[in-house]
This record gives sequence, structure tokens and C-alpha cells, in this order.
Amino acid sequence: MAEWPVRELGDLCTRVTVGHVGSMASRYVSEGIPFLRSQNVKRGRLDLAGLKYIDDNFHRELAKSQLNAGDLVIVRTGEPGVAAVVPDGIGPLNCSDLVIARPAPGVDVRFMCYAINETAEEFVRAHTVGAVQQHFNVASAKKLALKVPSLPEQQAIAAALGALDDKIAANEHITAIADSLRSACYLGAHAEAPSEFRQEALSDAAEFINGRPFTKDATGTGRMVVRIAELNSGPGVSTVYNDIEVSEKHLARPGDVLFAWSGSLTVARWFRPEAIVNQHIFKVVPKGDRPMWLVAELLRMKLDEFRAIAADKATTMGHIQRRHLDEPVLTPSAAMTQKLDAQIGPLWNRALSAEQESLKLADLRDTLLPQLMSGKLRVRDAEKIVEDAV
Repeated sequence: MAEWPVRELGDLCTRVTVGHVGSMASRYVSEGIPFLRSQNVKRGRLDLAGLKYIDDNFHRELAKSQLNAGDLVIVRTGEPGVAAVVPDGIGPLNCSDLVIARPAPGVDVRFMCYAINETAEEFVRAHTVGAVQQHFNVASAKKLALKVPSLPEQQAIAAALGALDDKIAANEHITAIADSLRSACYLGAHAEAPSEFRQEALSDAAEFINGRPFTKDATGTGRMVVRIAELNSGPGVSTVYNDIEVSEKHLARPGDVLFAWSGSLTVARWFRPEAIVNQHIFKVVPKGDRPMWLVAELLRMKLDEFRAIAADKATTMGHIQRRHLDEPVLTPSAAMTQKLDAQIGPLWNRALSAEQESLKLADLRDTLLPQLMSGKLRVRDAEKIVEDAV
């Protein structure tokens, strides 16, 4: 393979600028124009969890930080250098404290995103500033050097890797639909046969096992320690690993239900490899013959109420207390549970399967990416590997 020419990001783009920088707390509204922040930009994708909004007037004021489909957004603070593409069809967007890059003709934006995420880490580390909170500024971003092949080669690499990302996106859609159908089936069953349901304490339906401070004296190797951050967004640069031995009750395995009882108050189905449950998170274990999906659904129904309780706490991080788990929730009879399990159990399992498949696809993508970028793997060989995987 001929050596690819090295070009700077500033020469590959028609525009490199920065999103709005300034105080935003008073400008957020409950609905309006989506406003991206650093935490919404993950490696190769946008994560819309915890998305903020601004009104249309402020959006127009911030013309410089408006985003269009096909723009590249790069994190400046937190995990500097992480990049994602603004997808088609997402509508008006604005952003705060992100580098915005608009590729020039002859540059494939998906290839550029893959190239930055794969090759830029060392450069970014050397060009961040700030003693406490590291920043990656626009001047440095423009100097970011990337190996860039011809446009057809860019497109071929982006297509091969993009097929994996597209399948991951499809799996996310499958998971969302399956979980939505689960809730609809449950509520529909109650509407049709209310006599088969009764009020029962949530703590009678499941055991809530609190995690412990397993990040203390962590070894840096072994199993992931699941904190609220990992529960919400998966592993990141600050994720802690520990190879200590812990009891079964503090282990999370695929299909387990975890509940963050402070901060975000998140209910999640764990789908990653075996991990250790940290403090502020309950491992939720069904009592009796109750299926796992049922305790997840019972928690989902109480979540808004729990979040309201946490919001009223005059503390730095809102939370609920053990006594709140004794409050009543609508539970089905044994016969109805069995009937519902035949319908909802497969939905739960399908969602879990899709999540686990996406993990494998992401691992494959991250394995192929450096080999393609270095020229060690030919595109046609990568295409065959991807075809077999999807």
C-alpha cells in the first residue's frame, strides 16, 4: 500500500470553530432546540441521554455554534479528542464547548471521524491545556495531523466500519422497541384484567443489595467496578477496575437489573461482562418465582416518583432511602405473571441479546480500525470480516 499523505485537520475542513463558551444554567428550557455538551459526544456517536434544550431565540443568537448534518463534533473538555458525526435527520442542533469541524469536498466525514478517534489520542494529550480541567483548543485542533488516502479509499474504509456501526444502531432500535413493548404489554394486561393485580410493597417483590466502595485501593486490572457513570454511559477513561474477590451478591452479570438510588436514579439491565457493583447502586434480585423483567418494570413504574423524592433532598446529590422501597407498586398474580412471562420474557431476552451483540460488533470495529488506518489490513479483507459479522 502506498504511504498515505499526512494533512492537518484545518486543511481538510472548510470550517473549524468552537461551540458556545459561557454560563448556560439559566438558559436551559424543558423543550426546544437540542443543545449538545461534552457528555453527549461518545466515540463515533451521539449519546442523547441527559440532553439539554435551549429556546429558538437563543439558538438564533448562537449562530456560530449551530450544527448541521455532516458536521464533526470533537470534545474539548473531559475526554478531549473524542469525535462523532452529526447524523442526517436529527434536525436543528446547537452546542457548548465542542470543536466543530466541517469537512471540505474530497473528505469523507465518517472516515475523518474514525481517523480522529483512532489516531488523535496521543496528539490531543500533548496539546491539551489546563492544570485541573484539560482543554483541547481550536488552534491545536487545526494542527491535528491525519493520514488521508484518496476519497474512494476513505469511502471504502468508512463503509466497512460504518456497516458495523449501522448494525449497532439497529440493535439499539430493537432494544428500545422491545423495552417499550414490554411496558405496553404490562399496562395493557392490567387494563384488561385489573382483578389479577394488587398493590404490594416493592421490597416484597425484590431484594435490593447495596454495592460497596470497591473503587478504594483498586488495582487497575480485573473486573470493571460499576459506578453511576458506567451504568449510564458504559466504561470511559475514568472507569475503575479491580481484581479483588467479592461475594456473589455484589457481582453484576448480563441480564441482572441494577438501580442507581442516588444521582441520576437510573434503572438498567446490565449487558456487559461480569462486573463489581459499587456503592450507590442496588443489585435488584427478584423474590420467589418473579422474572427479572418484572422487577425492572416495577422499578420503571416508580422511577418518576423516586426522582421527585430525590429532587426534594437538600443535598448535593439527591437520593432515596430504604423506606421508600417499602412503598406499594402494582404487581400481577402468579397466574398473570406466568401468562405475561410468555409474552414479555422473549422481549426482555431479545433486547439483552441485541445489547450483547452490539458489544461484540464494537469490539470488532475497534480491532479493525487501527489495522485499516495503518494499512496492515486491506479494505477488501475487512469487508469480508464485516460481512460475516453482520
